[in-house]
Amino acid sequence: MTVTPDTSREVRPGWVRVDCHVHTVASGDAVTTLGELAERVAAHRMDVVCLTEHNLLAGTAERLSREIGARVVPGEEVRTGSGELIGLFLTERVPYVLAAREVVRRIRGQGGIVCAPHPYDPLRSGVGAELGAMCAAGLIDAVEVFNAKVAGQEHNRAAQRTALAYGLPGTAGSDAHDPDGIGAAYLEMPDFDGPGSFLDALREAERYGEYRPHAPRYPPRPRPGTL
Repeated sequence: MTVTPDTSREVRPGWVRVDCHVHTVASGDAVTTLGELAERVAAHRMDVVCLTEHNLLAGTAERLSREIGARVVPGEEVRTGSGELIGLFLTERVPYVLAAREVVRRIRGQGGIVCAPHPYDPLRSGVGAELGAMCAAGLIDAVEVFNAKVAGQEHNRAAQRTALAYGLPGTAGSDAHDPDGIGAAYLEMPDFDGPGSFLDALREAERYGEYRPHAPRYPPRPRPGTL
C-alpha cells in the first residue's frame, strides 16, 4: 500500500524520510541544480536523499551531504546489457553497458547494494522480463516498487508482486529530474547506518507516493527570433 505524500507531518522518532531515486543536472537529462535540490529537500523535510545520477557518481557522501543539507547516499543508475540497475552506497563509478552480472559484481565489490528501478515500465529501460530470473539468481537486493514517474500504476504493482515473490524489500523514489518532482515519492523508515541496516530498515518502511509527470527529457530550445 502506498499513501499520498504529506511532508508537513512529523516523522516518528528514530525514523527518517528517504527518497531512494533522485537526479540532478549531472545526469544529463535532468534540470535540477544542487542548490534547487537543497531548497526542495528542506521544504519537504527529507532526511536522506539517494542521489542516483545516470552512469555517474556525483561525489562522496560527505561532500554531497554538505551541499544539499541532508544526508546523501551516493548512487548511480547504471545502464547494463539487461536494462538499468541502481547501485547505492557507492564509492566508485560503475561503467555502463557492461553485462548485468558484472555491474552487480562491481557494486557489491565496493560494499554497495543493487536495486532494480522501474523494472516493468515500458517507457523506461528497466530490466523488465529478466527481473524474476535476476532475483532468483541472487543478483537483486531490492526492487523499486513505487516510482512517481510511472504513469501506469499496474507496472509499479507488478514490481511489488515480484519483490514479494522473492522475499525482497521494496524502495520508493520520486525519480525527480526537475525540482517540482522532488517530494513525489519517498519512504519513512527506521534510521540506518549503512547498506546492511538500510536493507533491514526497508522491510519496515512505509511508502508514500503519487504519480507526478516529470520535466521533458530534453526541454525544447527556443526557435530563432522568438526571444
